[in-house]
Amino acid sequence: MSLTVSTELFDCREAFTDTLLELAAEDDRVIAVVNDSVGSTKISKLAAVMPERVINVGIAEQNMVGIGAGLANGGKIPFVSGASPFLTARALEQIKVDAAYTQANVKLVGVSSGVAYGELGPTHHSIEDIAWTRAIDGLTVVVPADPVETSQAIRAAYETEGPIFIRTSRIGVPVVHPDDYRFQIGRAVRLREGNDVTIITNGVVVTRALQAADLLGADGISARVVNMATVSPIDRDEIVAAARETGGIVTAEEHHVRGGLGGAVAEVVVAEHPARVRIVGFPGFCPTGSPTFLLDRFGMDGRGLAAAAREVLES
Repeated sequence: MSLTVSTELFDCREAFTDTLLELAAEDDRVIAVVNDSVGSTKISKLAAVMPERVINVGIAEQNMVGIGAGLANGGKIPFVSGASPFLTARALEQIKVDAAYTQANVKLVGVSSGVAYGELGPTHHSIEDIAWTRAIDGLTVVVPADPVETSQAIRAAYETEGPIFIRTSRIGVPVVHPDDYRFQIGRAVRLREGNDVTIITNGVVVTRALQAADLLGADGISARVVNMATVSPIDRDEIVAAARETGGIVTAEEHHVRGGLGGAVAEVVVAEHPARVRIVGFPGFCPTGSPTFLLDRFGMDGRGLAAAAREVLES
């Protein structure tokens, strides 16, 4: 695909709420359910013009998901939104039972995910949420990379029957997808072609993977960059193609190294076409620090990912 990365940075929460506002104007079944987070989720945009379409349950994430499931059972399309560390950790049983097990038409939107709350420390870091949610049967898990993909993922969730978890961040990211990009659940997209090594990534790390590909290219290494926005169900064909056609795979994600995108990719590689895989992410609880500091410290900058790719090729 043709790719021009912008230099301007965008908050994907804005794309989420702008799209939600459009959907709510088009369909009176669309409801927002929040956990005392009208401001931090940017749902205030919807509340300002359609206050009757916003339900604030207070700091009660388990109730929030349960109410969302009830609204879905009543024919509404609820977007249940809150900070990902609290939506997923506190309400995991409700996500499993009330949403996924019953296949309720609930749209879960975890904002400020990963290390977006970097300075608030491990209690506010959400680096386990993909591992938790992708292990739940029947729950679609999506990690958009930029505002274009975020908006499209929200619309895809609206149009798709069943429970979906969409993980968005407040960390500023550039636009990496063209205006004519069309997100499809379960389909990865190649942002850069390459034959030597593949970097599979998603979310806020996508831009950093593209920077790594540029650094590798300067050294004569052709790096393929794949945006694997849907973690469950995952695009097995794209992973197998990377394993067969390139010298190894690096996965990169704003998440723990266990159980997230890297684990999902490794499961496919082991079963379908064994290849060298290097998983880049957080090795455990992170220290307090800005999101940029934490991503760079744990190898999720251009140089760190380029080094990981070289390790794969040299191993």
